[in-house]
Amino acid sequence: MDNTLFTSLNLSKEVQKAIADMGFEEATPIQSQAIPPIMEGRDVVGQAQTGTGKTSAFGIPAVEMISTQEEFIQALVLCPTRELAIQIAQEVTNIAKYKKGLRILPIYGGQPIERQLFALKKRPQIIIGTPGRVMDHLRRRTLKFGELKMIVLDEADEMLNMGFREDIDVILKEVPTERQTILFSATIPQEIMELTASYQKDPVVIKTAHKELTVPAIEQYYLEVREPNKPEVLSRIIDAEHIKLSLVFCNTKKRVDELALVMQSRGYMVEALHGDMNQSQRDRVMARFRQGNIEMLIATDVAARGLDVNNVEAVFNYDIPKDEEYYVHRIGRTGRAGKTGTSYTFVAGREIYRLRDIQRFTKSNIKLMKPPSLIDIEETKVRGIYDGVKSILASGQLDRYVSYIEKMMEEAAVAGVRENEATSLDMAAALLKMVIGQNQSDLSDNISAAATATATATTTRTGTEGRRRPAPNPGRGQSNQGRGQFRRASGTGRSAKRNPARPH
Repeated sequence: MDNTLFTSLNLSKEVQKAIADMGFEEATPIQSQAIPPIMEGRDVVGQAQTGTGKTSAFGIPAVEMISTQEEFIQALVLCPTRELAIQIAQEVTNIAKYKKGLRILPIYGGQPIERQLFALKKRPQIIIGTPGRVMDHLRRRTLKFGELKMIVLDEADEMLNMGFREDIDVILKEVPTERQTILFSATIPQEIMELTASYQKDPVVIKTAHKELTVPAIEQYYLEVREPNKPEVLSRIIDAEHIKLSLVFCNTKKRVDELALVMQSRGYMVEALHGDMNQSQRDRVMARFRQGNIEMLIATDVAARGLDVNNVEAVFNYDIPKDEEYYVHRIGRTGRAGKTGTSYTFVAGREIYRLRDIQRFTKSNIKLMKPPSLIDIEETKVRGIYDGVKSILASGQLDRYVSYIEKMMEEAAVAGVRENEATSLDMAAALLKMVIGQNQSDLSDNISAAATATATATTTRTGTEGRRRPAPNPGRGQSNQGRGQFRRASGTGRSAKRNPARPH
């Protein structure tokens, strides 16, 4: 991959610090290729899909190039929908977190225009808006672009499909001719080429090429999971499939830390691995993972680069990767040395389109899978007990325990249980029910504990205003009870029988 670390780009300390707070380590392909020419003042045409990091590709240069000493509109971002306008404004605000005096304002339909008029009096330097609402302000003369330095057309093909071509033409004629024009689009149809010819000067054309990728021969599944449910689904898959060694990928360092804390609260032996850790810390974590002293490693893509562990049973894309190559590199961490492996990818909402891109360019067969139910997990636990019982029966030496059972049956007969008809089968069923019931109680307790941990992680993140929290220590206050306890205590290996929730 030709991606570069953000630290190697010519960015200010303020922006570098903000990017670190956001948890990003490495620029995506579109960011790596677009940021340098935009910073040089060149016009740019970038072809990139939604979800590839293109907002930061223009947002980072915009924040760097804006003068906070000048209180007029210097950059305008046009996008097709109010949802995207809000999303872009949030991300650019995060990038500008430490740049004092920089003001960003999203304007879009559906919001009272009086509120926007009041916000405009605070003299924002960056406007992010939909073409319709920008036109409305132009007619009212409440937006003035006389000193505009940069205009960005984001998802340009979508704006054209929605019929905004005329509005875009009017807006572009209202801005100075001496300006920087940046255009991002998922596709480059003829209309986009006409826009480029009319309004850009010698643009740098960037197309994030999709390479021919070879995907390892492993089982690949995806699950449609809402964000709040991800820890629960991750736990259920691990329990239902008896996964003893797994690798979980998140897109940011912050997400790694938060998930590690939540999974520790559920009783799993977890370590985090990301770029904020020094080499000795990373070596220690990797040694524990290779030796099987931890069962789950949660990592970012950069931190896991070069990781080579033969016994990883499953890889989880907790966050869907932003690049097809990342997907291949991630899932290639399982199924090594001739062993079988499985990958699970969690998707929510529009992320399904990113998954389809990955499937298309990697030529993978990624099957839809339903999350395991609590009944599936119970069946797995029973199978684990049954496998253990078979092993004990084969080893013999049960005389001592047979005497215990005989004594218990005699006592049951004296107590009048079922009119002296208690059989050894009844006794075995009662013991099994007692074991399963005990662990169901642990399960309920742990769900509550995990919810508390999630809330604590969110509160900590909000209260520290972006300060880095050290990677969680799995040995600190960890009880090893709950979700993972029963599996470790009774499981003798991965069950041969497949999870009923999986397609066959």
